[in-house]
Amino acid sequence: MRQPSNVIVSVTKRFLFLQGPHGPFFHRLGKMLRAAGHDVLRVGFNAGDQAFWFRGAGFLPYTGTPEDWPAKFASLVKDHAITDIVLYGDTRPVHADAIRHAKSKGLTVHVFEEGYMRPYWVTYERDGANGHSRLMNMSIEDMSKALALSDLDVPEAPTQWGDMRQHVLYGALYHWFVMFRNGKYCGFRPHREVPLRTETWLYTKRLMLMPFFAMHRIFATARIKAGGYPYHLALLQLEHDASFQKHSPFNEMSDFLKVVIDGFAEGAPKHHHLVFKAHPLETGRAPLRRIIRDLARQHGVEARVHYVRGGKLAKLLDVARTAVTVNSTAGQQVLWRGIPIKVFGDAVYNKPEFATTQSLQDFFASPTRPDNRAYREYRRYLLETSQVPGGFYSAKGRRQLLRQVVDMMLAPHDPYDALTSGHLAHRQPLRVVK
Repeated sequence: MRQPSNVIVSVTKRFLFLQGPHGPFFHRLGKMLRAAGHDVLRVGFNAGDQAFWFRGAGFLPYTGTPEDWPAKFASLVKDHAITDIVLYGDTRPVHADAIRHAKSKGLTVHVFEEGYMRPYWVTYERDGANGHSRLMNMSIEDMSKALALSDLDVPEAPTQWGDMRQHVLYGALYHWFVMFRNGKYCGFRPHREVPLRTETWLYTKRLMLMPFFAMHRIFATARIKAGGYPYHLALLQLEHDASFQKHSPFNEMSDFLKVVIDGFAEGAPKHHHLVFKAHPLETGRAPLRRIIRDLARQHGVEARVHYVRGGKLAKLLDVARTAVTVNSTAGQQVLWRGIPIKVFGDAVYNKPEFATTQSLQDFFASPTRPDNRAYREYRRYLLETSQVPGGFYSAKGRRQLLRQVVDMMLAPHDPYDALTSGHLAHRQPLRVVK
């Protein structure tokens, strides 16, 4: 008799953790997998990785160079009989090398990412995320067929999982350990080009200046909303983010800024304005405000172009006429409101039913409306498969996430195949956890 696909297999697995999100999430996840009867090891590439494993068992420091890592990873897989690898972000060089070897050996690759509909969900997929996700090759028709097997209600988002300050604090602590306690990890190289000292200072400065940035954001948002003019919203991302670097046509954020301002100056009606909204974790490593001001002045539209530092998107988005992005996950909030969107990079939501194929000039002049029914079908598909309620950074968010994601990791099928097979496993309706 064939075993149902949603049954957790009782065979003992051996998990090898690589790098995770800043903070204690991977430590807690490893403890729960051990409680489920499985073996867990963790490779640490720097003192930050080691600090957030909290002296947990199975820690394996890697003190070699990036060039030696592929051979070392192959040796670890063989010597420890690894069956699964767990990682956060699939484009870091050490992760990309590991995934290639793991796939060649038939290992299960568990990939975590920030939620495609963050901040109330995180993404759990197998083999790849973002531009490497299976979603990239799925049509809305495919998703609709799979959803015919399910009649769950779409879960509502909670009021709040945690505070952005926790995310920033864990980032600052992580980089402090890497900067001042990294003595034995002499071969470590960050996956970002920014020097480690600069990265640490930027995180620390961001934490200290959060009250100032909040006041600037409040006043800038109030001025825009009081202006009474139609405006288009450009959603900025972190220039060093993997989605921007690996899944977009731009090398630098300034390239995207130039394209958007060119298109706005040429195509938008003269009474329209353009608002650039910075990413909530933007640390100022690039002078975005100055670049935007200079480009706008060159095109004679400086009085119609604005910049807002981070913050919550809803206050600006609710009355925006359109939105433009490289491939920000904030595009999901745009589509949820039925607002037209132009996407330049690879994004899991860049589907022809609801992301425009117009030129940027035509889009600013007369945008086409998204197919809201198709988007709601797409959103429901994600919420019943790879989007798991919870968060990495707050204690409340981690508790909710761990209630479901461990069972999903232990299930034989990935979230997409589980739904297609008619045995969607271990999903619960989203509830706010006190």
